[in-house]
Amino acid sequence: QVDLVESGGGSVQAGGSLRLSCTASLATYGTHCMAWFRQAPGQEREGVSQIESDVTKTYADSVKGRFTSANTRNTLYLQMNNLKPEDTGMYYCATALRGRCPASRYEYKYWGQGTQVTVSS
Repeated sequence: QVDLVESGGGSVQAGGSLRLSCTASLATYGTHCMAWFRQAPGQEREGVSQIESDVTKTYADSVKGRFTSANTRNTLYLQMNNLKPEDTGMYYCATALRGRCPASRYEYKYWGQGTQVTVSS
């Protein structure tokens, strides 16, 4: 069991930056896969980035080169630069409390409440 709390969302203009944080109620660095997802209104939730327990990171093609994820003992970060209007949505962190990241978002058992990111043109 783990509680996840996101923060750092907000409203910015295109080209701006935001840093999201996700604090877990237990240590996750080096032990559990942690991931960021986002969901725009009327759209499916999509993966943004994930960090495996061996700290291998992967990113969605749409955010490569602009977003960077990092984690410390119990906090996951998402640095978002050069934001675009299509990045608008609710951002969630998630974990399955296992080292290897799941292949499907449906396998993630634990989710935060989300933090809203709005990018205006």
